[in-house]
Amino acid sequence: MSELEFIPPAKPIIGQDERDAVDRVLATGMLAQGPEVKAFEEEFSKVLLDGRAAVAVNSGTSGLHLGLAASGIGRGDEVIVPAFTFAATGNAVALTGATPVFADIDPDTFCLDPKSVESLITDKTKAIMPVHLYGHPADMVAFEALAQKHGLMLFEDAAQAHGAAIDGRKVGTFGTFAMFSLYPTKNMTSGEGGMVSTGDAEVERRLRLLRNQGMEVQYQNELVGYNNRMTDIHAAIGRVQLTKVGEWTEVRRRNAAFLDAHLQGVKTPKIAEGAEHVYHQYTVRLEGFSVADRDAFGKELKERFAVGSGVYYPVPTNELPSFHQPADLPETAKATHEVLSLPVHPSLTQEHLDRIVEAVNTVAGAGA
Repeated sequence: MSELEFIPPAKPIIGQDERDAVDRVLATGMLAQGPEVKAFEEEFSKVLLDGRAAVAVNSGTSGLHLGLAASGIGRGDEVIVPAFTFAATGNAVALTGATPVFADIDPDTFCLDPKSVESLITDKTKAIMPVHLYGHPADMVAFEALAQKHGLMLFEDAAQAHGAAIDGRKVGTFGTFAMFSLYPTKNMTSGEGGMVSTGDAEVERRLRLLRNQGMEVQYQNELVGYNNRMTDIHAAIGRVQLTKVGEWTEVRRRNAAFLDAHLQGVKTPKIAEGAEHVYHQYTVRLEGFSVADRDAFGKELKERFAVGSGVYYPVPTNELPSFHQPADLPETAKATHEVLSLPVHPSLTQEHLDRIVEAVNTVAGAGA
């Protein structure tokens, strides 16, 4: 291992503002589902959703699960999702009793491929749920048309895409619902948590019921619900982060632009026309690499240059033991061999960026 300072692939930013916000809540003694949660929902709606309703929950996965349930997804239904993403997307569908059907991805954006989706639609299909992977928006214009053509609902897994947009329209404002994760490594965090957006008043009401044991009024349970509430402590952290995420996104974009301009020997991220990428991950392709070669590349970055990296995702969701649904997804299979995510987070200095470039170009050149 190099004696250089290690550059982590992700780094949450928690400062004095966040600590002060937590202390403020602790001093009130009102820790769960209080005024901070309501304020966070209202501010998130204004800043990231152009006024669409926002419902805070205790995790991103909870947000997906409740969004699906509130939209009426259940046993006997099929929801088409990408296989190239974190397992929570498929898990949330399965938790409702419905079946996730795994589709292939676009090779340029790594997001769900509309043509693959259309080929999988059956009379059991109720919805399509793209993932805005790595912070790049999925082709929601195509998916809106596809959903309308086939009479399907459209949902968004926006876990990694706070502030991303298509032709100026923000993600989270397309589908019946969308979910944003607030896990520590995301572009903004509440420590742990999620936010669900919806433009449907009845879905919003059901979301609020489902997260709180099925009740709006205490001891008057209308539904069989869950305990998926966000605490005021987490909301207070999220409110502070929300004031900073716009600036952090611009830093991510500048960092990505520097890497785009200077990296050699790897395929840098492509951005679809009209898309506004927020670079949750900066993911390159090592074209033609095997899994072993890609892993060796990442190991060399770490050991020689103290540059961290990550593989998102090494196993398609449909091939995990929890699902084991064989499918012909050639672009997904190729991506699992070739992708490598490099540091792009706002804590990077110019020295860090220079070292990342030196590391990648050196290792890529040695393997040429």
